[in-house]
Amino acid sequence: MKRLGLALALIGLAVPEAAMAQQRACITAPEAEAMTLVAMPDILRETGRVCAARLPANSLIRGNGTLIAKYETAAEQAWPAARAAIVKLSDPTVDTLLQSDFARPLLTSLLVPFIVGRIGLEDCGVIDRLATQLAPLPPRNMASVVVTALQYLKSEKARGRQVAVPDLPLCPIGTR
Repeated sequence: MKRLGLALALIGLAVPEAAMAQQRACITAPEAEAMTLVAMPDILRETGRVCAARLPANSLIRGNGTLIAKYETAAEQAWPAARAAIVKLSDPTVDTLLQSDFARPLLTSLLVPFIVGRIGLEDCGVIDRLATQLAPLPPRNMASVVVTALQYLKSEKARGRQVAVPDLPLCPIGTR
């Protein structure tokens, strides 16, 4: 019951404040990369689950092997920076709640379906191919590729182009 109360308090504090903060703050590329790294193991797992029927059993994205383990280690290391970025977008009082061992899994469980839910089954092959091509990169480089792509797509959307990219509070390219 105590965990449920913490979860509800976390959600209650973070969501309204984050919406207001998005109007006045943005997260830099390094902050976004840390947040990406924290979510990446769960994104990979869920993508593998969603795409299981479309990919061969030996595809990298379906496996629970060393790729996910590599990202779990990076996620652990990135959590303090990601937590600071979340606090930046919301309210300093949220930091106390985010120090709980329960906070990170709760946040990723809310975020991952939002991201993976956008995957079309017809895209699973391309996603697996990209994951395979990018797998040799260190996790931080992979997160940088993801964030740079999102920043580019966001800038294209701002120019009026039809781009399906979530409205994330990313600072413009070049902002540190």
